[in-house]
Amino acid sequence: MIRPQMNWIRPPGPVEDGLRIGLLGGSFNPAHDGHVHASELALKQLQLDYVWWLVSPQNPLKDTRGMASLANRLQTAKAFARHPRIVVTDIEEYLGTRFTIDTLHALKHRFPLVHFVWLMGSDNLLQLPRWRGWQEIFALAPIAVVARPGSALSARCSQAATRFRDACVPPSRHFSVMKPPAWTVLDGKRSPASATFLRRAASRI
Repeated sequence: MIRPQMNWIRPPGPVEDGLRIGLLGGSFNPAHDGHVHASELALKQLQLDYVWWLVSPQNPLKDTRGMASLANRLQTAKAFARHPRIVVTDIEEYLGTRFTIDTLHALKHRFPLVHFVWLMGSDNLLQLPRWRGWQEIFALAPIAVVARPGSALSARCSQAATRFRDACVPPSRHFSVMKPPAWTVLDGKRSPASATFLRRAASRI
């Protein structure tokens, strides 16, 4: 497939200058309450305008076995995300990106006047040093880490948290416009939902 020029890719939702948009990437195999919880927490505590769910064509760190098709994952995510300010998109498929670092570069190039915030669970902060260009990710966009059961405490002592200790700030409505590196922890009623648990439960039915 010949992809269009990056500057001409249609946005999945409103992208007016100055909008504050959270980016939640993942396989969404399948989408679950944890994704909604993280999105709503970010919308509220950071006063974001929207959260985009970036349904990945294929997570480089995950096995392809048991992975539903992109079309199926996109469809189920759209059915699950009923919040008016959550936008489900497969824009990475059109950008041709597979790694977070490349996706951030592409989105910032395409929408230079939008304030993007990268959202991730505390479990992902633990494994962040496995990601391509992980230290550069901190230089591209503010990062909001959603506390998840079983990893909230250990994530605060992780390699990434230690490396960028001085860039950790409290959550606020100004967070999305802070100059990176800047990261914060979002905490509230924690959701135990996970895609792995849901797939295992479904396989036993």
